[in-house]
Amino acid sequence: MMKKFKFAAFAFFLMCSQFILAQNSVSGVVSDNTGTPLPGVSIIVQGTTRGTTADFDGKYSIDNVAPTDKLTFSYIGMTTQIISIGSASTLNVTLLESSEALDEVVVVAYGTQSRAAVTGAVSTIKSEDIAALPVTNAEQALQGRASGLTIVNSGAPGSTPLVIIRGLGTFGNNTPLFVIDGVIVGNLSGISPNDIESISVLKDASTTALYGAQGSNGVVLVTTKKGKSGKGTLAFNTYTGFQNNTKRYDVMNSVQYLQHAANLGVFPDRPLEVFTNNTDWQNEIFQSGLIQDYNLSYSGGNENGNYLFSGEYLGQEGIIINTGFERYSFRANSSVNFGRLTVGESMSVSFGKQRPELDGGARSLLVHAIKSAPYLPVYNPNNLGGFQGPSSPGDGQDAENPVRIQTIQTAINKTLSVIGNVYAELEIVDDLKFKSQVGLDYFTFNGSSFTPSFNDDNTGSNTHQQDFASYGRNNQVGKTLLFTNSLNYSKTFGDSHNFDFLVLAEKYESTFTEFGGGARNYITDDIVQFGADNLSLGSGSGETSRMGYLGRINYNFDSKYIASVSLRRDASSRFGTNSRWGTFPSASLGWNISKENFLVDTQISNLKLRGSYGFVGNDKIGDYLYSATLTQGFQYPIGDGNGAGVTANGGANPDLKWEETEMLNVGLDFGIYNDRFTATVEYYQNTSDDLLVSLPAPLSNGINAGNITANVGSVETKGFEVSLGYNDYEGDFTWSANLNIGTSTNEVLSLGNLEFFEGGAMKDGKGNISRTSVGESLFHFYGLESDGIYQTQAEVDAVFTANPGQTVVQPGDVRYKDLNGDGNITSDDRAIIADPYPDFTYGLNLSANYKNFDLGLFVTGIQGVDLYNTNKYDLEGGANRLFNGSPVLLDSWTATNPSLTQPRVPGAPQNHNVSDRYVEDGSFARLKNVSVGYTIPGDYLSNYFSKIRFYVSGQNLITISDYSGLDPEIAGGNQDYGIDRGNYPQPKSALFGVQVSF
Repeated sequence: MMKKFKFAAFAFFLMCSQFILAQNSVSGVVSDNTGTPLPGVSIIVQGTTRGTTADFDGKYSIDNVAPTDKLTFSYIGMTTQIISIGSASTLNVTLLESSEALDEVVVVAYGTQSRAAVTGAVSTIKSEDIAALPVTNAEQALQGRASGLTIVNSGAPGSTPLVIIRGLGTFGNNTPLFVIDGVIVGNLSGISPNDIESISVLKDASTTALYGAQGSNGVVLVTTKKGKSGKGTLAFNTYTGFQNNTKRYDVMNSVQYLQHAANLGVFPDRPLEVFTNNTDWQNEIFQSGLIQDYNLSYSGGNENGNYLFSGEYLGQEGIIINTGFERYSFRANSSVNFGRLTVGESMSVSFGKQRPELDGGARSLLVHAIKSAPYLPVYNPNNLGGFQGPSSPGDGQDAENPVRIQTIQTAINKTLSVIGNVYAELEIVDDLKFKSQVGLDYFTFNGSSFTPSFNDDNTGSNTHQQDFASYGRNNQVGKTLLFTNSLNYSKTFGDSHNFDFLVLAEKYESTFTEFGGGARNYITDDIVQFGADNLSLGSGSGETSRMGYLGRINYNFDSKYIASVSLRRDASSRFGTNSRWGTFPSASLGWNISKENFLVDTQISNLKLRGSYGFVGNDKIGDYLYSATLTQGFQYPIGDGNGAGVTANGGANPDLKWEETEMLNVGLDFGIYNDRFTATVEYYQNTSDDLLVSLPAPLSNGINAGNITANVGSVETKGFEVSLGYNDYEGDFTWSANLNIGTSTNEVLSLGNLEFFEGGAMKDGKGNISRTSVGESLFHFYGLESDGIYQTQAEVDAVFTANPGQTVVQPGDVRYKDLNGDGNITSDDRAIIADPYPDFTYGLNLSANYKNFDLGLFVTGIQGVDLYNTNKYDLEGGANRLFNGSPVLLDSWTATNPSLTQPRVPGAPQNHNVSDRYVEDGSFARLKNVSVGYTIPGDYLSNYFSKIRFYVSGQNLITISDYSGLDPEIAGGNQDYGIDRGNYPQPKSALFGVQVSF
């Protein structure tokens, strides 16, 4: 018996020894997906009460754990992770934001809401999506990130993209309202993308009506980064790389050009040796440009407040010679708590310097490059200025030397932007807060240009020459002050009834002044100043004021049944005294079906039906249109001489009022498997009424402008939006995919007593490209419909029955359809030939992580869009005069070469009219960004760094499109929308970057 006891005791001791020997310790660092340490993370040995918390550096250590144990890492707002210890002694863990946390708080007008309580159409773009693209402007990074949001970029450094939310709803300014930390600004060019925490795009009445008079085009809300509680964090991010554009138009070489000239009956008078030149003018204006960015920030905080300071330098050389952009930006955000009182500020300052693309004769450099004679050299030291240009029609004198245009002239645009606010928030009693804020948007613009005297040809032709030095300056100063006072009461009754009340009063004041001048110096090129002679000066100013009051009530029952109503009253100085005030109500309802008992234990994690309806306004028009105005520049006989005088310019309209948009939105949000799969579907219908249109005024009114502005127009815009997502955040390999698609169509319902108005003029006096008419879409392309090439005189005679025997149009000319059947081809035969608005836009964002490696891929595109390529007109259609063009001109129709596509040269004048010959499909799919990164494991860095990540990235690497132009992404104003006039193409770029946190 004793032996058995000793044996059992020995076996028990041996088992305990083995267990004790198997115990070890494990330690590591816990951080978020950006590498920032997470203090306070809870680490528990699963199935026990043993555990610890991470310190301020995210470090932790647990002793006496076995290989079979599992550790549970949990943190508020993050997805809990359970990790087996195994043989590891070091476990560095990255916690990702949970899908619920990602939707937890959404920035909306004048506050935030939980995603579950949102009943409006709101798209949110996070800081990591914005930082994924190395762009000079935050608006560029929004492209393809949200359904219903259209961004059209330009490749010009420092340019501002075209931003449209849910299509066009007015004939005038369709730009959305931009708000940075509660401050209304003109655009996002004055803020560094690195300083942005999130961007909310507000698209329906329940979200935009809170801005009343300014919400009809949608709202873009920007929230900047703030400091977080914990140890101060120093972060440094940088990237550098090169940008270029390799696509070129195919143009004739010198031999082909001379053959084309001979076909036109032109024989250039040049020495024979000149014709041995073969200048590639496109290569002369394009270059490879360096881009670099350096950003340094320091942030931190505690229970008494937080702070963030950042500074950035961005430098970008353009892909066109002597273009570029530089920006220095600085930001300071802070807040301090004094019990119930919180005081804070957000302030940014940026300095910009742009070298813009210049033009000659209102034509872009690209237009000059494709039209210039290839045998002309770029430089000629015998010419004044040192450049060579055409001297006669034999050289295609329409084209100027594009290198001279961009090189000899010095043009610099300098900007200063100050955007900020100061606020104080007092919790008067529990749940009742009063907030007062003053916002500032201040900017200055200083543009200067100097062009010395030049003569591009010394043969005496003086085709392109200037016998004086010219100097110009333009200074602009704008200042906007926004005073906002609000009272907010949030309270929950009975654990389920959640109320939020907001009342607000707001005052907006904006002033603008401008001073400009120009001078000529016939004596010397060395003085870059204004003189007393040959001087012209001008100035202008304007001011706008608004006053607004807002009331809003939000209610939800256990986040299950949701309702929101708001009412805003606004007055604007831009409208007449009879209609200065506008009223903008909105209401929305939501049903969170997934919270019903019959869905609680299912795999449906989110199912919400919502709808909204309301009215918003638009006052983005010129100042003083309601008032009678005067204009000068007239001479009146006084005595024996003439005296300067003025006359009435525009008539008064005291009834001028707001453009108003009625908005309807219905949406469905869906998620399954804890929101691993997500979907959102929206339908919207917006009807804009009382749109401002310039109507012809009777001559008896005696006004110089000849028109008067009135509220007579109406436009309907409607469409669908779909967002689909998949997120897998478990295991060593994680990935996500998000797709968004948006459609938008518009129809003009009324133009008052106008049948239509035209816009988008074609060069060379060939008429207008775009037109707006009742029953059709805004700014559609309007012209002749081509029907091949006349092959015989009989075919010509069969069309021109009303004008038999005419000889202008001959075999080889373009055959157009006689749509009105009058036996002639005139402007009355024009029809709608294309629509510049896409059938739909889309964006696809893919991301993946495997241990310390990460991959990001972003695709954006437009489908079913038409573009009017005026470059194609220059290359192929404008052959009635000599200049360079496409080699297809050499295959033009002749009696012995009866082409079916290319008309004869020079051809009839009608060949070059606005027509569908220059319309192309502009649909494209573009690999907007691809990046591969590697983060050095934390155990190698813990003594020095909290994160080091290296990455390589490429932008615009692949574009799939049938468009023949250099870039299918065409910007432009409303009436120029979709018209390619030799636009600055977007570059391809390859970058290397480093992100470091201390």
